[in-house]
Amino acid sequence: MYNLQFDQAHQDFSIWERLHPDDPLGPVSQAAGYLFAEFARLNILESQLFTNDKTFEARSKLSPDPQVRAQFNGALNRSDQLAEAVLRQHPDDSNALFSRVLALGLRSDYVALIDKKDFAALHYMKQGRILAQQLLKQKPDQYDALLAVGVENYLTGIKPAPVRWMLSLGGIDPDKEQGIRELRETAAHGNLLKPFAKLLLAVAALRDKNNAEGCNLLNELAVQYPRNPLYRDSAPECRGPH
Repeated sequence: MYNLQFDQAHQDFSIWERLHPDDPLGPVSQAAGYLFAEFARLNILESQLFTNDKTFEARSKLSPDPQVRAQFNGALNRSDQLAEAVLRQHPDDSNALFSRVLALGLRSDYVALIDKKDFAALHYMKQGRILAQQLLKQKPDQYDALLAVGVENYLTGIKPAPVRWMLSLGGIDPDKEQGIRELRETAAHGNLLKPFAKLLLAVAALRDKNNAEGCNLLNELAVQYPRNPLYRDSAPECRGPH
């Protein structure tokens, strides 16, 4: 998927699902494929959208493909049902917990970036962070789950002060610098979400006008995933020498 080869990704996930029909990670991975293919189709993966607050706030509500929405929600629902069946028997099952964390993160991304429902996205984000923290207590080296904690800390930490205060009343403790540290941990030691953590760190660096760090991270991703032009072309700050 990081190479934007979504058809091949879906084929691979389908094989995994056939071999592991009770594993919730299969359908939640399918959901990720549907979501990011839709992001690519709607041209909302470019970094300019995220490095400028005014651009992000002024983003328009998009017209998603209803078939893709149905496929996305269907895959998430299948994953949630499988995860819940496992967790009823084994409440601390790390794979089922991680699948639930992923599902909540994907729901948050969809409602924020396609439906433009930021507070609904924060609700899903908070639920994902709670489950991620539960998982990390029993498995501190689950660096992919740490991404959910880091994303919430960072994104809520860059909101204006009155918004941060309201978020704290809702049980969210914004901490931008802690979020960056957690994203760095995932970028250094993660597995499935390591490239995604690097992308988020690149966006964070570009937001802070640290173009050298941001562009270096994007260049690393461009080398690793040469079929994805977004890593190479989406940041105007990186098109000249640094």
